[in-house]
Amino acid sequence: MQFRRQPQKLPVVLSVEEVSDLLMAAPGPGLKYRAALSISYGAGLRASEVCNVKISDIDSDRMLIHVEQGKGQKDRKVMLSPGLLELLRDYWREARPQGWLFPGKPKINPISPRQLRRAFMSAKHMAGITRPATLHTLRHSFATHLLEANTDVRVIQVLLGHARLVTTARYAHVATKTIRDTVSPFETLKTLQDQTLRRGLE
Repeated sequence: MQFRRQPQKLPVVLSVEEVSDLLMAAPGPGLKYRAALSISYGAGLRASEVCNVKISDIDSDRMLIHVEQGKGQKDRKVMLSPGLLELLRDYWREARPQGWLFPGKPKINPISPRQLRRAFMSAKHMAGITRPATLHTLRHSFATHLLEANTDVRVIQVLLGHARLVTTARYAHVATKTIRDTVSPFETLKTLQDQTLRRGLE
Protein backbone atom coordinates (compact mmCIF):
# COMPACT_ATOMS: atom_id res chain seq x y z
CA MET A 1 0.00 0.00 0.00
CA GLN A 2 1.16 3.49 -0.77
CA PHE A 3 0.32 6.42 1.46
CA ARG A 4 0.26 9.87 -0.06
CA ARG A 5 1.80 12.54 2.15
CA GLN A 6 -0.21 15.70 2.56
CA PRO A 7 1.75 18.67 1.22
CA GLN A 8 2.92 20.85 4.11
CA LYS A 9 2.25 24.53 3.69
CA LEU A 10 4.51 27.12 5.27
CA PRO A 11 2.82 29.14 8.02
CA VAL A 12 1.67 32.69 7.29
CA VAL A 13 3.82 35.21 9.17
CA LEU A 14 3.06 38.88 9.73
CA SER A 15 5.76 41.55 9.76
CA VAL A 16 6.49 43.41 13.01
CA GLU A 17 4.75 46.46 11.50
CA GLU A 18 1.63 44.43 10.64
CA VAL A 19 1.50 42.97 14.15
CA SER A 20 1.77 46.48 15.63
CA ASP A 21 -1.04 47.78 13.40
CA LEU A 22 -3.22 44.78 14.25
CA LEU A 23 -2.76 45.12 18.02
CA MET A 24 -3.49 48.84 17.90
CA ALA A 25 -6.70 48.06 16.01
CA ALA A 26 -7.94 45.54 18.62
CA PRO A 27 -11.60 46.17 19.42
CA GLY A 28 -12.72 47.89 22.62
CA PRO A 29 -14.12 49.04 24.82
CA GLY A 30 -11.00 49.12 26.95
CA LEU A 31 -7.73 47.24 26.64
CA LYS A 32 -8.99 43.68 27.18
CA TYR A 33 -8.61 42.37 23.62
CA ARG A 34 -5.43 44.32 22.89
CA ALA A 35 -3.87 42.82 26.03
CA ALA A 36 -5.08 39.29 25.19
CA LEU A 37 -3.82 39.43 21.58
CA SER A 38 -0.56 40.99 22.80
CA ILE A 39 0.06 38.00 25.09
CA SER A 40 -0.51 35.69 22.13
CA TYR A 41 2.21 37.48 20.14
CA GLY A 42 4.48 38.61 23.01
CA ALA A 43 4.73 35.18 24.64
CA GLY A 44 3.81 32.87 21.74
CA LEU A 45 0.76 31.40 23.47
CA ARG A 46 -1.94 29.32 21.83
CA ALA A 47 -5.53 30.64 21.93
CA SER A 48 -6.57 28.22 24.71
CA GLU A 49 -3.47 29.15 26.73
CA VAL A 50 -4.24 32.88 26.51
CA CYS A 51 -7.83 32.25 27.62
CA ASN A 52 -6.72 30.20 30.64
CA VAL A 53 -4.12 32.65 32.01
CA LYS A 54 -4.87 33.55 35.63
CA ILE A 55 -3.67 36.70 37.40
CA SER A 56 -1.51 34.48 39.62
CA ASP A 57 0.28 33.17 36.50
CA ILE A 58 1.87 36.59 35.90
CA ASP A 59 5.19 36.64 37.76
CA SER A 60 6.39 40.24 37.52
CA ASP A 61 9.31 39.62 39.93
CA ARG A 62 10.92 37.03 37.65
CA MET A 63 9.37 38.47 34.46
CA LEU A 64 7.74 35.16 33.55
CA ILE A 65 4.28 33.90 32.61
CA HIS A 66 3.38 30.46 33.92
CA VAL A 67 1.47 28.40 31.35
CA GLU A 68 -0.51 25.74 33.17
CA GLN A 69 -1.46 22.53 31.39
CA GLY A 70 -0.68 23.65 27.84
CA LYS A 71 -0.89 21.29 24.86
CA GLY A 72 -0.04 17.75 25.92
CA GLN A 73 -0.96 18.64 29.54
CA LYS A 74 2.45 20.23 30.08
CA ASP A 75 3.31 23.25 32.21
CA ARG A 76 5.94 25.68 30.98
CA LYS A 77 7.34 29.16 31.61
CA VAL A 78 7.48 31.88 28.96
CA MET A 79 9.01 35.34 28.96
CA LEU A 80 7.17 38.43 30.14
CA SER A 81 8.63 41.48 28.42
CA PRO A 82 8.61 44.89 30.20
CA GLY A 83 6.39 46.39 27.47
CA LEU A 84 3.85 43.58 27.78
CA LEU A 85 3.86 43.84 31.58
CA GLU A 86 3.16 47.59 31.31
CA LEU A 87 0.18 46.93 29.01
CA LEU A 88 -1.16 44.19 31.32
CA ARG A 89 -0.90 46.55 34.31
CA ASP A 90 -2.79 49.27 32.42
CA TYR A 91 -5.48 46.71 31.54
CA TRP A 92 -5.66 45.41 35.13
CA ARG A 93 -6.03 48.94 36.56
CA GLU A 94 -8.84 49.55 34.07
CA ALA A 95 -10.80 46.27 34.39
CA ARG A 96 -9.76 44.93 37.83
CA PRO A 97 -10.23 41.27 36.85
CA GLN A 98 -10.18 38.64 39.59
CA GLY A 99 -9.09 35.04 39.07
CA TRP A 100 -8.99 34.78 35.27
CA LEU A 101 -6.91 37.51 33.65
CA PHE A 102 -9.43 37.69 30.80
CA PRO A 103 -12.82 36.76 32.25
CA GLY A 104 -15.76 35.87 30.04
CA LYS A 105 -19.48 36.05 30.71
CA PRO A 106 -20.22 35.09 33.44
CA LYS A 107 -16.94 36.22 35.02
CA ILE A 108 -16.39 32.89 36.76
CA ASN A 109 -15.47 31.53 33.30
CA PRO A 110 -12.50 32.63 31.19
CA ILE A 111 -12.93 34.29 27.82
CA SER A 112 -13.49 31.68 25.08
CA PRO A 113 -11.07 31.01 22.18
CA ARG A 114 -13.99 31.81 19.85
CA GLN A 115 -14.32 35.33 21.32
CA LEU A 116 -10.57 35.82 20.99
CA ARG A 117 -10.59 34.68 17.34
CA ARG A 118 -13.46 37.06 16.61
CA ALA A 119 -11.48 39.94 18.16
CA PHE A 120 -8.44 38.98 16.05
CA MET A 121 -10.45 38.96 12.81
CA SER A 122 -11.96 42.34 13.67
CA ALA A 123 -8.51 43.83 14.38
CA LYS A 124 -7.08 42.29 11.20
CA HIS A 125 -9.88 43.84 9.14
CA MET A 126 -9.45 47.25 10.81
CA ALA A 127 -5.67 47.11 10.23
CA GLY A 128 -6.24 46.46 6.50
CA ILE A 129 -4.40 43.11 6.51
CA THR A 130 -5.70 41.03 3.61
CA ARG A 131 -3.47 37.96 3.90
CA PRO A 132 -5.06 34.71 5.19
CA ALA A 133 -3.87 35.23 8.76
CA THR A 134 -5.58 33.63 11.78
CA LEU A 135 -5.15 34.08 15.52
CA HIS A 136 -2.50 31.31 15.44
CA THR A 137 -0.52 33.51 13.02
CA LEU A 138 0.52 35.64 16.02
CA ARG A 139 2.24 32.57 17.51
CA HIS A 140 3.90 31.81 14.17
CA SER A 141 5.06 35.43 13.94
CA PHE A 142 6.46 35.31 17.50
CA ALA A 143 8.60 32.27 16.65
CA THR A 144 9.77 33.62 13.29
CA HIS A 145 10.70 37.05 14.65
CA LEU A 146 12.71 35.40 17.45
CA LEU A 147 14.54 33.27 14.88
CA GLU A 148 15.29 36.36 12.79
CA ALA A 149 16.74 37.97 15.93
CA ASN A 150 19.20 35.03 16.12
CA THR A 151 17.53 33.31 19.10
CA ASP A 152 18.64 29.68 19.40
CA VAL A 153 16.00 27.40 17.87
CA ARG A 154 16.15 25.16 20.98
CA VAL A 155 15.18 28.13 23.18
CA ILE A 156 12.26 28.83 20.83
CA GLN A 157 11.26 25.16 21.11
CA VAL A 158 11.03 25.47 24.92
CA LEU A 159 9.09 28.76 24.71
CA LEU A 160 6.56 27.29 22.28
CA GLY A 161 6.25 24.04 24.22
CA HIS A 162 7.06 21.88 21.21
CA ALA A 163 7.86 18.24 21.97
CA ARG A 164 10.02 17.87 18.83
CA LEU A 165 12.66 20.23 17.51
CA VAL A 166 11.63 19.48 13.92
CA THR A 167 8.29 21.21 14.59
CA THR A 168 10.10 24.40 15.60
CA ALA A 169 12.69 24.14 12.82
CA ARG A 170 10.04 24.73 10.12
CA TYR A 171 10.05 28.42 11.09
CA ALA A 172 13.49 28.64 9.52
CA HIS A 173 11.70 28.31 6.15
CA VAL A 174 9.76 31.54 6.70
CA ALA A 175 12.41 33.56 8.54
CA THR A 176 13.10 35.71 5.47
CA LYS A 177 15.53 38.04 7.25
CA THR A 178 17.63 35.05 8.34
CA ILE A 179 17.52 33.62 4.81
CA ARG A 180 18.41 36.99 3.29
CA ASP A 181 21.33 37.56 5.71
CA THR A 182 22.81 34.07 5.29
CA VAL A 183 25.95 34.18 3.16
CA SER A 184 25.86 31.74 0.25
CA PRO A 185 28.89 29.41 -0.14
CA PHE A 186 29.06 30.81 -3.68
CA GLU A 187 30.58 33.96 -2.17
CA THR A 188 33.55 31.92 -0.88
CA LEU A 189 33.85 30.33 -4.31
CA LYS A 190 33.79 33.72 -6.00
CA THR A 191 36.51 35.04 -3.66
CA LEU A 192 38.74 32.08 -4.55
CA GLN A 193 38.08 32.60 -8.27
CA ASP A 194 38.93 36.30 -8.01
CA GLN A 195 42.17 35.46 -6.22
CA THR A 196 43.09 32.93 -8.94
CA LEU A 197 42.36 35.48 -11.65
CA ARG A 198 44.49 38.10 -9.92
CA ARG A 199 47.41 35.65 -9.61
CA GLY A 200 47.06 34.89 -13.33
CA LEU A 201 47.37 38.58 -14.17
CA GLU A 202 50.44 39.18 -11.96
